[in-house]
Amino acid sequence: MNMTYAIDLSLKPTTFDFWHVCLAGTVALLALSLIVLLLVMVISLARRSQQPAPVAEPAAAAVAPEPVIQIVEKIVEVEKLVYAPAPEPVVLKEASSDAALQLLGLLQSEARFIDFIKEDITSYNDADIGIAARVVHEGCNKAINEHFTLVPVRTEDEGGLITLPAGFDAATVRLTGDIIGSAPFTGTLIHKGWQATDVKLPKLTQGHNAAILAAAEVEL
Repeated sequence: MNMTYAIDLSLKPTTFDFWHVCLAGTVALLALSLIVLLLVMVISLARRSQQPAPVAEPAAAAVAPEPVIQIVEKIVEVEKLVYAPAPEPVVLKEASSDAALQLLGLLQSEARFIDFIKEDITSYNDADIGIAARVVHEGCNKAINEHFTLVPVRTEDEGGLITLPAGFDAATVRLTGDIIGSAPFTGTLIHKGWQATDVKLPKLTQGHNAAILAAAEVEL
């Protein structure tokens, strides 16, 4: 047996019970919540439209990259400062005492130079000193000429004016008097100076004691 039920959607409830009251209240509450939410959104949008637009901060100026050549030059300069070699220490050259002792020995041998220098001449008159000085002069001149070649440092005449240019060798010319300013200097040549161009000292034998300038003499 088939039963067919028909629902008429146009029918209206004729009664208003508790469940209908709850349903109506829920619908009203949802509608009120929706209205409040819409009002909040409208107010928020209105406030945002009234706020001034944020000013964009100017972008930091782009720093132009430093040229590669300048970077390399700076690196080289830093390396020079860091790895610059320390100046070499000044090495003092020690002069051999044997050569000086040889010269004194030659002057004593040829001119009795040490005897003359060490002699007390206060008791001698000028004539006697002059005779002895002549002998010493001749002997010293002979010893010097045999073992040294000497030439003047300057070839100009003494007493004449000479000009020293900038960069002159201060080891060969000694300035005297009032030295003001810088070269060139013009002055009077007082002394030509001397320089040795050749030295011919005798060679020493093995075991020779150069400190013995003149051996003591014993007559038998």
